[in-house]
Amino acid sequence: MKHFLSAVRIALRALEVNKLRSALTMLGIVIGVAAVIATAAIGSGAKQRIQQQIASIGSNIIIILPGSLTSSGMRMGSGNAVTLSESDARELPTCPDVAVAVPIVRGGAQVVYGNNNWATIIYGTAPRYLEIRDLVVANGSSFSQQDVDSANKVALLGKTVVSNLFGDADPVGQSIRIKNVPFTVVGVLEPKGQSPTGQDQDDVILLPISTAKRKVIGIKSANADAVDSITMQAKSDSQIQAAQDEAQALLRQRHHLLASEEDDFSIRNMEEIFAAQETSSHIMSLMLAAVASVSLIVGGIGIMNIMLVSVRERTREIGLRQAVGAKTGDILAQFLVEAVTLSIAGGFAGVVLGIAASAVVSRLAGWNTVVSVGAVALAVFFSALVGISFGYYPARKAAYLDPTQALLSE
Repeated sequence: MKHFLSAVRIALRALEVNKLRSALTMLGIVIGVAAVIATAAIGSGAKQRIQQQIASIGSNIIIILPGSLTSSGMRMGSGNAVTLSESDARELPTCPDVAVAVPIVRGGAQVVYGNNNWATIIYGTAPRYLEIRDLVVANGSSFSQQDVDSANKVALLGKTVVSNLFGDADPVGQSIRIKNVPFTVVGVLEPKGQSPTGQDQDDVILLPISTAKRKVIGIKSANADAVDSITMQAKSDSQIQAAQDEAQALLRQRHHLLASEEDDFSIRNMEEIFAAQETSSHIMSLMLAAVASVSLIVGGIGIMNIMLVSVRERTREIGLRQAVGAKTGDILAQFLVEAVTLSIAGGFAGVVLGIAASAVVSRLAGWNTVVSVGAVALAVFFSALVGISFGYYPARKAAYLDPTQALLSE
C-alpha cells in the first residue's frame, strides 16, 4: 500500500508539471464520455417517452378493425369493408379473458361555439370507452348508457377543442353546434398529450354512438348496426394473446366464416406495435452509443502516445530510480497510475459535460433526456478501463528499460 501511494504521488507530480499537455491528453476521454452520457440520456428519454405514450393510450388494449375490401382482384386494405357491428361488441365480453369491448364510429366535423369554430375528430362510442382508454373527466361528467339508449345530444370535449372554442371559459353546460346540430357539453377530459403516432389525443369530441350515427357521422352502410372498429381490453397483460384468440374465434363464428375462409376483420395488439417502436429506439440508442465509444478509443490512443513521449523524455529519471533500488513493479505502477489518472479525470469531466449537453438538447430540441446513475458509472468505468488498456504498454516499456542505457541517455 505504501509503494502504491508513493507511485500515486509521483504520478500526480509528473502530471502537474505538464498541465497543458495533460489537459489536452484528457480531451479525447472527456469528449468520448460526454458523448456516451448524452446519447444514453437521449435513448433513455426516448424509451421513457414511449412508455408514457403507452400509458396514455391505456393498458391491455386490442383494436379490432373491419376486413379488407377486394375489388377487381385487388385487396384495398383493412377497414374498407363494413364487417363489424355493435352486437359484436356486446358479445365480446362473454369471452373469459376479455374485460370490456366498446364499438366506435369515427368521423371529422366542424364545431362551432359563438364566433369560434374548430375542425376536430368525432368519436361515437359507449361510456366504458373512457375506462378502456384511461380517460378521466376533469370537469363536469361523462355521458351515460341512458344517453346512448336515448340518443341524447351531449358531448365530452378534449382539452384542445376546449382551448380553441372557449379559451379559459368553462364549457360545461354550454351549447355547441356540430354540423349545425346543437349539443350540450357535459364534461371536459383531462389532457392525454400526443399518441405514439404523433396524433393529438386531446383534439377529440366523444358522443354517444347512437347520437353520432343519427346526427353527425351517419350510418355508413345498409346495416344500421355497423361500426368502424371495436376497442377491446384484456383482463391483464398476460391474457392479451388469449383474449385475441377468443375474440377471433367468436367473431368468425358470428360472421359464419368457413374454415377455408380468411377473417373478414383484423385484430391489432397495441403492445406489439409499441414493442416494435421501443426496439427500434433501443437499436438506435445502441448505434449512437457505439459511435460515441469511438471517441473513447481515440482518447485512449492519445493517452498511449503521450505516455510513450513521457517515457522517452524521462528515460534518465527512470534509470536513476532503478539505480537507487526502484523495482520493475514500482516503475510500472508509476506510469500506469499516470495513465489511469488522466483517463478517470477525463471521465469525470466528461460526465459533467455530458449531463450539461443532455440538458441543452432537452431544452433546445424539446426531447426528453434521462441521465441514469448506471450510465454515468459505466462511462467512468470504461474511461478507467481505457486508461489501463492503453497505458499498460508505455508503462511496461518504462519498467523494463535497461538501467545502464537509461542512465546514459540524454
